[in-house]
This record gives sequence, structure tokens and C-alpha cells, in this order.
Amino acid sequence: MDKAGSGVVRLRGKDGLKTVDYYLVVPVLAMTIIGLYVLQKVLSKGYAAYPGNYYRQIAATVAGIVFALIISLLDEHFLRVVGRLIYAVSLFLLILVPIDGYSLAASWGADSWLNLPVIGNFQPSELAKIGLIVVAADVFESMHNKEVTLLKGFGIMAAVYAPPMLLILTQPDFGTAMVIIFTFVCMLFAWGVRYRYFLLAFSSFVVIIVPAVWTFYLKPYQKDRILSLVFQGSDPRSEYNLMQSKAAIASGGLTGNHTGVLTTVPVKESDFIFAAISEHMGFIGTTAVIILAFFFICRCLYVAAKIQSKSASYALTGLASYFAFHYIENMGMAVGLLPITGIPLPFISLGGSAMLINYLAFGFILNISMSRNT
Repeated sequence: MDKAGSGVVRLRGKDGLKTVDYYLVVPVLAMTIIGLYVLQKVLSKGYAAYPGNYYRQIAATVAGIVFALIISLLDEHFLRVVGRLIYAVSLFLLILVPIDGYSLAASWGADSWLNLPVIGNFQPSELAKIGLIVVAADVFESMHNKEVTLLKGFGIMAAVYAPPMLLILTQPDFGTAMVIIFTFVCMLFAWGVRYRYFLLAFSSFVVIIVPAVWTFYLKPYQKDRILSLVFQGSDPRSEYNLMQSKAAIASGGLTGNHTGVLTTVPVKESDFIFAAISEHMGFIGTTAVIILAFFFICRCLYVAAKIQSKSASYALTGLASYFAFHYIENMGMAVGLLPITGIPLPFISLGGSAMLINYLAFGFILNISMSRNT
């Protein structure tokens, strides 16, 4: 993501596809196929919107692949313009969320969605994650190259992150805020901050921020989720989703549950899709997903370490951490290792807009990897 020629939109030459990193493409497509297979099994069991919702998922997947291909073929110098455009559009949409008159707070506990024509329900905070990562990568590069002072650089960073973070926290969407903070910390680590500063910041977070968030920000049902994780069995009502998820995972056995008697798991098609994978594909299916996700993240970090452009390296680190957080949190909460949040499983969970955003982010990853190969 070199700054030279950033104002010119160009596509890669005719040999551009020869530089595609298939170590990235194969695991993503494999997870997508697994997701479509499992979703067909889940949605066909009593979902009134089936098969329409399944066809929309397929359409979103195809559109996402097309978007990823277009982004990957753009000249690398134009990515900074696309990133800034994504950031601006997501910020505008986040401003619309509380004033558009449409809310799913009664169902999901947060007003995080817009009802857009053709697209339907759309969560602007998902788009903001990508925009923040790409814009922050340019700022980190400017600080690395001494083009701006550290004070000015972190001032710019605060101005970039503050508006979307405040809007997301007021929805309130604590899960998305956690993803954004995690990606920023990973990029900060790649930029070169010293370990002792991380330890100091983490200590301050535990001593000051955590009690404040618990006291003034978290809602009762969010506190119950955390307490039920720490003291399992203390509140059967709060642990219902987790208990059902564990039961579904256990019923999968080695190759899946073939008895025809399936476990009822709330939001099995999205938040608890990992339980559905175990139920229909067993230990083999869940292990395959874990290996594919792990290989995908490791390959992203490998490319980030090898590429010369600092901005591209920081951006790829941020995007890899974005996917890593989703995979770890979704799988962790399904087995009771992490608190339950509304974090979907990338390329697998139901959600057309989420699929589009995931493939949009994947397009950036492919573009950076192809730049390394050229």
C-alpha cells in the first residue's frame, strides 16, 4: 500500500491471477462450503423462511466472492483510497443507526442494524472494522517512517477511532468494540511497542477499566453471562444456551448425529453454528474447521511478516487479528470457554451482510498477498 500513485485506479495486469495465494483461497472456500452444507441442514429443520434465507445466503456468498476478486485485482496503491472510503461510509451509516427509526434492540439487546433496500438488515459496525484497520495502518506507517511525531500520530489515531467507537458503544455493542480494541492492540504490537508498555496497559485495564465497565456499562444479562461462565451451574436460566450448545456438540460423535433427534440450540444458524457443525459433521467436521481457520490465520501472519510495505503489513496483521478474534470467540463460547457474545463464525454463520463483509476483508488480504508475490 505504497503512497505513490494512490490517486490512480488501476487493475493488475493479465498475469495478476497467477500471483493468487492459494494457501489463503483454499481454506476460505473450504470453510464457505462447510458453512453452506451445515446451514442447509439447520435451516431445513423448521425455519419458516427456508428456502428463501438459504438462497439469499448463497447469493451473498457469490457476490462476496466477486467483491473479493475485484478488490484483489485493484492496483495496490489504490487500497488506501478504498479503505478511507469504507471508513467514511461506515461512519455515516453508524450515525444513521440511532435515528433511522428501525431497531432490533428488543430481540438482540442492541440497536446495531439498518434496514437497507435490497440488502435488508445490515450492521455498519462490521464495515467499520475494515475501514479502521486500513486507515490505522497508514497512520502506523507514517509514525514508523518518522513522517509524523508519535504525539501527532496517536492524536490522529484517537480522532479516527473515537467517533465509530462511541457510536458502537452507545448501541450498545460491546462485542464489536472488543474486536476493534483487539485488532488495534495487535497492530500496535506489530508496529513495535515494547512489552513492558503492554503489561502496564493490561494491568491498568484490569484494575481500572474492567471494574468501571462492569459497574456502569454492562447490562444485567451480560453480567449473568460472565458469571455463569465463571460459576458454571449457578444460574441454569442464563446457561441455557450454553448447555444446549454443549449437548449438541456432544451428540455429534465422530461423524455427526445420525439418529434424527437433534438438540434445540437458540441461534444455531449464526452464533452457535459451531454446535451445528458438530451435530451434523461430528468431531471430523469441527476439527476440519479449526484446522482450516488456524491455517488461514497463520498464512495471513506469514505474509504480513514477509511483505515489504509497512502499511500493508500492519493492515494484514489487523485483518488477521479481526478474523482470529471471531474464530476464537465463537468457538470458545460454544464450548463454554469464553462468555457468550453475538460474534458469528466468519464464512460459515448465516448472514448475507456478514458474508459480504468477510469476503471484502478477504479481498484486501488477497490483494496484499498478491503484491508480495509480484
